[in-house]
Order: sequence, then C-alpha cells, then structure tokens
Amino acid sequence: MTAVEARTTVRVVLPAHLRVLAQSGKEVQVRVEGQPTQGAVLDALESLYPVLRGTIRDVTSQRRRPFVRFFACEQDLSNEPPDTPLPPAVGAGEEPFFVVGAIAGG
Repeated sequence: MTAVEARTTVRVVLPAHLRVLAQSGKEVQVRVEGQPTQGAVLDALESLYPVLRGTIRDVTSQRRRPFVRFFACEQDLSNEPPDTPLPPAVGAGEEPFFVVGAIAGG
C-alpha cells in the first residue's frame, strides 16, 4: 500500500456557529492518514481550520467540549474513545461525520 492509498477523505458537517468561525461551508472535506478515527478527523479539521482549535475539544486534554456531540451513520459517537475507528461508510465517503452543538431543553 502506498502513502496515497493510506489517505482517506472524510466529509465533516459542522454546526452553524463553527461554520461562521471557520468561514466554511456546511460540509468540509478533510484528508486523514491511515484508519479514520474520531481523533484523526478532528486533528485534520483543526489543521485545516486552526481557528477551530479549542472549540470542539480541549486543547490540553483533547476531550470533547461538554456541549458538542459527534454522530455518524445514525450513531452517537460522542462517548467513544478518540482512537476508535469510524464506521466504514464514513471512511468511504458515503456518510459524513457530524459535529453537533448539543441542545438542552425541557
């Protein structure tokens, strides 16, 4: 396998407030080396949009912010470890990885 084959393009859907901050569209594409994981996708996203560092996850601990959730393939991945592989459909570009601002209500 060559280095080119080891790269994957992952579609990431951002919430409105992060799109404004990053000056991006609703969906962005990031290149991930090797197996796409939550951590690898967020690393690539923060590399592409440095202004997002610290908004999705804590800069020091790398833990997600309390009011941010992650979804893919209709699954809540928010509490999964960052090195857990994402569903194959995300790595294949068939499904996006969603970053969602949590909503509280009653």
